Amino acid sequence: MTMPPPPAQTPPQAHQAPQMPYQQPQQGWGGQAGPYASPIPVRTPGLGDAIASEWTKIRSVRSTMWTLGVMIVLLVGIGLLTALVVNVSDAPLDDTPVLSLGFFGVLLGSICVITLGVLTIASEYGTGMIRTTLTACPSRARMLIAKSVVFFLLAFTITTVTTGIVGVLQTAVLDGATPDTGLWVRSTVGVGLYVAVLGLLALALGAIIRHSAGAITIMIAVVLLPLVLAMFMFSSSLARVQQALFEYSIPNQIGTLYNTSMTSSGPSGWDPLWIIAGVTAVAMACAFAALDRRDV
Repeated sequence: MTMPPPPAQTPPQAHQAPQMPYQQPQQGWGGQAGPYASPIPVRTPGLGDAIASEWTKIRSVRSTMWTLGVMIVLLVGIGLLTALVVNVSDAPLDDTPVLSLGFFGVLLGSICVITLGVLTIASEYGTGMIRTTLTACPSRARMLIAKSVVFFLLAFTITTVTTGIVGVLQTAVLDGATPDTGLWVRSTVGVGLYVAVLGLLALALGAIIRHSAGAITIMIAVVLLPLVLAMFMFSSSLARVQQALFEYSIPNQIGTLYNTSMTSSGPSGWDPLWIIAGVTAVAMACAFAALDRRDV
């Protein structure tokens, strides 16, 4: 019996392209073919977004509540306590302005503002949160500007409002005459500006050093050390140095805004504000340079 011949096999084709399954074209927004397009408008984040982010951070951390809370307690408590002591003791004020009794509370409260200024940026380096901040805001200059704006406005508002309330209460307790407009503005708005700019100086130092404890220690030394050194300079050869330390120490500059300077010469009127603003501007320039040239 004859077997049928096997069916002829088709030789495989060389370089035959694999068969791909059919894919339906993607439908875009509105049923149109093409890639998906989000209906939400996309825009490049700017300085306003960075400020909003920094405001959310600074008002949501405990350090802000504690430092500013302690500052308010010091300003109000020491200011009222001083007025009550003067009232009970019947000590004559003579030409001393009633508003100047708030000096001691402001001097101690400025330490709280300095602490918050350093923590605003140095704490992020300590926890590593600065990497997340710079991921969301790659521009380091914009980040520092946003932190500075938020911190300055917060410190200025709290200090100005609190000193104004303390001044009103002190005047009522001592039955003092209403101070003139110039002294009143310097004792509230001027002191608020000075303390806020001093806090900016601490923020710039924190950006440069990147260590909270070290920056706070240096700032406290800047505030108190010149006055302490001047008090222990007994040699006549150091008389000029002693005089300069007295005149340009931060406690004396705050007292000058209250019209109660420790010396008869040196800064007067609004001069302390321009001095601290110039020093802070230089420190801020150094902070910008340090942020651009150093890695996180």
